[in-house]
Amino acid sequence: MSFFDDLFQPKEEKVKIPIKEDYQKNLDTIKEILSNCDDVIYREFQPMKDKKMNFALVYAEGISNKDLLQEYVLKSLMLLSSDILKEPHLMKEKLFEEIKKQSISVADIKEIDDMNVAIDTILCGDTILIVDKWDKFFVIASKGWEFRSISEPSTETVIRGPREGFVETLRINTALVRRRIRDPKFKIKQMQIGERSKTDIAILYIEEIVNKDILKEVKKRLDEIKIDAILESGYIEQFIEDQWKSPFPQIQNTQRPDVVSAALLEGRVAIIVDNTPFVLLIPATIVTLLQSPEDYSERFLIASALRILRFISIVFALFLPSLYIAITSYHPGMLPTDLALYVAGSRMNVPFPAFIETFIMEGSLELLREAGVRLPGPIGSTIGIVGGLVLGQAAVQAGIVSPLMVIVVALTAMAAYTTPNYSFAIAFRILRFSLMILAGVFGLYGIILGLIIILIHLCNLKSFGVPYLSPFVATETTFKDFKDVLIRAPLRFMKKRPEFLHRRDNDRLRDTTVAIGEEEKDE
Repeated sequence: MSFFDDLFQPKEEKVKIPIKEDYQKNLDTIKEILSNCDDVIYREFQPMKDKKMNFALVYAEGISNKDLLQEYVLKSLMLLSSDILKEPHLMKEKLFEEIKKQSISVADIKEIDDMNVAIDTILCGDTILIVDKWDKFFVIASKGWEFRSISEPSTETVIRGPREGFVETLRINTALVRRRIRDPKFKIKQMQIGERSKTDIAILYIEEIVNKDILKEVKKRLDEIKIDAILESGYIEQFIEDQWKSPFPQIQNTQRPDVVSAALLEGRVAIIVDNTPFVLLIPATIVTLLQSPEDYSERFLIASALRILRFISIVFALFLPSLYIAITSYHPGMLPTDLALYVAGSRMNVPFPAFIETFIMEGSLELLREAGVRLPGPIGSTIGIVGGLVLGQAAVQAGIVSPLMVIVVALTAMAAYTTPNYSFAIAFRILRFSLMILAGVFGLYGIILGLIIILIHLCNLKSFGVPYLSPFVATETTFKDFKDVLIRAPLRFMKKRPEFLHRRDNDRLRDTTVAIGEEEKDE
């Protein structure tokens, strides 16, 4: 047995409730367990008029495909061969073989001998076929609920790239990834988490690339989750992250199949949770959270320029308000004389110190941002734009804030919006207010103190054993790892996968690949 086969062996098994040969007892047991479940349908029938054999289909209405059951199961069973039913001594063997191989024209059908499995199967959308005088049930794949169509994800828009996004159905999401990675070494292992919800979870990895230690740790942490229900992938994220007290996300989430495919090809692990379009990617570093999918679709010069702009924007979004507070309150001498006089003149009629002024504007911006998210789409965008303009203009005219403060808040907001990952951007929004408090109390010294604390925390932070600041602080880092950090090197030069994640197959681009320009030169 290989490492991967052993890893995904079930660790715990429920007490088995055997299925009996008595048709009525089996049916009564199911009805007792699923009592008061009016959405569970029991369709009993007899293929022969002389009532020699009883059958029953049990399924949950709304999550099972009734048309499939009617056309390819029920109709076929009604026309069972009468010769078989007239031979009692051969009836069991022949009837079961007839049902399994000829009568039911459904792609996926299997046998089970455990009542607990049968109940879980019904509640998952499949159908149970009960046959009289047989100690097994047939499981007919009949999942068929309504689902949202595939559309472009609203949280991760790109100019150049695929427009497909994940939906709330697990199997559709795995298919979107399988379309992009047609490799037999790409594995999808499924499990259930949640004592009552029994939510389906899929773990995705590429066998020849993934780090075994990371995959083993992912499976271990998932097995340790004991909770009634998993309703969204955020539940899983909060249970398996390394440091739950940290404001920084240690697991990346995405709605884009192309992002998941690229992460798997780098050697990372993906977790898809049923009933949510957000997929988790493990491990995550500060570099992966600042990368955008279109960085690899555009030419390297454009992608590198945008990536550098993104890093600079993060610094602006974090430090700009606190720098305004520190310089205007404690260190005005750092400004050129003309600018210092202008700042002093613009704040002459402002009744509040710079600390209170900044908090008023930043707090108002956060209120507008939250209101824009919660309101319907067209109304939310209108509130955000109109509310910001009206509020800023009114505050300046009322003398509550200075014009320069409005400019600082606007630049901070624009810089924060450049962060591709929403959870990562929220962490910087929280830290921005902490730095503003330190700047209001200690000036520039407070900002430096806050920066040191943040860097110490980031240096100690890990995601499944991988340093959060990789490749800047990883011991296994090589020069090749920096080809995809602050800048994005041309694809023809990115032949190796990053070393700091300990990939087993490091070759991404084979040496036999020759650039087009070099090929023409040789000719």
